[in-house]
Amino acid sequence: MSYMVKILLRAFFLVSGLLWTFLVCAQDTLQKEKPQMADIMRSNGKIYVVVTVLMIILAGLFVYLINLDRKLSRLEKNDS
Repeated sequence: MSYMVKILLRAFFLVSGLLWTFLVCAQDTLQKEKPQMADIMRSNGKIYVVVTVLMIILAGLFVYLINLDRKLSRLEKNDS
């Protein structure tokens, strides 16, 4: 496995672990007080659009980084 992929995996697991921690801690506050904007977006069905757009952006970033890593690996092999 290349160095860049290892870094990406470590960053992914770090961020997902932090997000999981925030979600678990945020459960108590969400039960007490619900944000109005989230309720409006859920009632209109727009929250799914926001989540979909965010997932597409993140997937695009990961694909771009993996392609960039492959190109750099090919260039490094050609220089040797």
